[in-house]
Amino acid sequence: MPLSGEYAPSTSDWARKQAELYESTHGEKGNSILGRPIILLYTLGAKSGKIRTTALMRVEHEGEYLVVASKGGAPDNPSWFYNLVDAPLVELKDGAVRKDYTPRELDGDERAVWWDRAVEAFPNYAEYQVKTDRLIPIFLLTPVD
Repeated sequence: MPLSGEYAPSTSDWARKQAELYESTHGEKGNSILGRPIILLYTLGAKSGKIRTTALMRVEHEGEYLVVASKGGAPDNPSWFYNLVDAPLVELKDGAVRKDYTPRELDGDERAVWWDRAVEAFPNYAEYQVKTDRLIPIFLLTPVD
């Protein structure tokens, strides 16, 4: 069941333009950041209840996706992190395919395996982790059948 509600565009000009270009071309344009592929994540705002769209690095393995709340190694979490903490459902668009997913924050051995996959997909994540004192949260997105 897709998310429903009012859409609230990003307050960041570049992020809004990137997501709009990706969305309007079904991922044919605006599909990379720093030369690496991206996906679009759709969440409901934890405070606003509005639909939010975030362009994130593409980390996929056997139909599941990982989203990394790195914020470039900043000391605090990105705002979209809070939209996933208790979310029963999110949507993800990879190219022209948009599907429903269940998010789950990872820890322990499972986190370590997926963290390695994230760094392989986007090596900057390793640098971001060194820059911050917080353990960068990661969420596994499992498709809803």
